[in-house]
Amino acid sequence: PLTVSEMVKTGYNSIPIVAVISFFVGIILAFQAAYQLKKVGALIYVANLVGVSLTRELSPILTAIIVAGRSGSYFAAEIGSMKVSEEVDALTCMGINPVGFLVSPKLVAMMIMLPALTLFSDLIGIAGGLLLSSTVLGINWFNYYQQTLNALLVMDVISGLIKALAFAVIITLVGAYQGFRVEGGAEEVGKRTTSSVVTSIFLVIVFDLFFTVLFYYFA
Repeated sequence: PLTVSEMVKTGYNSIPIVAVISFFVGIILAFQAAYQLKKVGALIYVANLVGVSLTRELSPILTAIIVAGRSGSYFAAEIGSMKVSEEVDALTCMGINPVGFLVSPKLVAMMIMLPALTLFSDLIGIAGGLLLSSTVLGINWFNYYQQTLNALLVMDVISGLIKALAFAVIITLVGAYQGFRVEGGAEEVGKRTTSSVVTSIFLVIVFDLFFTVLFYYFA
């Protein structure tokens, strides 16, 4: 039940903001690709750029940043507040491991929902690119769809999902770590919450670079 509750908070409640941002990013990517490709009469390759860029790179990292801002900060604030109110000490006194009790459901929920949100972001972003291309650029929607299928490899999608899985672990552990480090009152909770978001985003970008280089050479 705790894991399901965390899945709703971290995943389901993030769907609207992820959908809106992914849709707009898909449109922006299509516009930027068309700006260069129309010069060489290759507008159909907008589909390639939008599809591959989203699945391999933009969807995982954008979704992770959104979730770090929403859920990572929530994890730090929740655990920090429990630390201040001595609820964490109470769990320890009852013989309950606070890390296992508080962090494990969050970690499992995040590892399930962040890849799911990333896949959702892929689809919505590609739909945004398709809409822009079929209405403004004059590309037949079915041709765009076929070009996207031809351009995308299974590894493109899988590499994005592997990144999302790693980002899920990073966001959860950083949020929990900052929460458990709270000492003092509400002001400290605020500081740790802010720190969790900044640290999560920094580590997400660092690990994104690592995985991008790894997949470039070995995938």
